[in-house]
Amino acid sequence: MTDLETLLVGRAGGVVTVTLNRPEKKNAINGQMWDELLAVLAQIAHNPSDRAVVVTGAGGDFCSGADLSTVLARTDRTGLDLMRQVGDVAAALHGLPKPTLAKVRGVAVGAGWNLALACDLVIAAPTARFSQIFSRRGLAVDGGGSWLLPRLIGLQKAKELVFLAEMLSAAEVAELRLVNRVVPDDELDGFVDDWAARLAGGPTVALSLSKSLLNGSFESSFGQAVEGEARSQQITFATHDVRVAMEAFATRSTPDFTGR
Repeated sequence: MTDLETLLVGRAGGVVTVTLNRPEKKNAINGQMWDELLAVLAQIAHNPSDRAVVVTGAGGDFCSGADLSTVLARTDRTGLDLMRQVGDVAAALHGLPKPTLAKVRGVAVGAGWNLALACDLVIAAPTARFSQIFSRRGLAVDGGGSWLLPRLIGLQKAKELVFLAEMLSAAEVAELRLVNRVVPDDELDGFVDDWAARLAGGPTVALSLSKSLLNGSFESSFGQAVEGEARSQQITFATHDVRVAMEAFATRSTPDFTGR
């Protein structure tokens, strides 16, 4: 896409980097950005060359949430339509059939934090700050937070974060296991680049199926889970990447996965 106004999208080595690009607003998401995020995620989902995704923010912040000034000013959509737009983006990111990483510097609050949580992995700088800030603005939780947080940290702790809306440090969020790693700022880019490259170089079909199985685990019985695993393995056994992996195992070499 070449006509983006609020996002920067770069591609290298199978990794797509999606940068929220409203740094003067700490990357607050306005209606245009929600629209562009949904379009970019749909494009990534259907592009076999896109094998891993990094979501980050420009100018030293990840995202300060939804731009409420633009939400309240819009007259072309109803409030319910606008909020469904937020939910559509969260669902598209969470269900994207590619591994996703959030690279977080600065603030990640409200829908911005939940955008990061909708990614599969979250890597943060030590100075990153997080809040489920909604109640400070008189708002209910959105952006998928009502679903994600209880599953990640349990219902009672999720209520604490949402009700009290406190600002948390990266270290505090790490204690809650809401980030995978806290990495020194000068090492953050290299660390995320390494993980993204490893994911992009992995067995794409297998990773996609594993992601789907894990995402659906809380809604399935054990019997449904193992049946899903069996069906997924039936698919992976037919892929070129499995043959490559078996050959590499036999020759004690490193497999070169092609994503098919």
